[in-house]
Amino acid sequence: MGEAVKKITANIPAKLLERAQQTTRLGITETLVAGLEELERSHKRSMLRALRGRVRFALDLEKTRR
Repeated sequence: MGEAVKKITANIPAKLLERAQQTTRLGITETLVAGLEELERSHKRSMLRALRGRVRFALDLEKTRR
């Protein structure tokens, strides 16, 4: 069974959508999904960067290579 889908109506600047579709070479829905996924990935990267220097761990490369 697939993921739930939500149908929406949105006012999006035509030129912005056109440029995004030229970039992705996808249709409208696929382009919007790709943009939302990238927004989510960007947020996750920012959250990980915020943890820099706060998380400590030790890694023994020799043990992990065996």
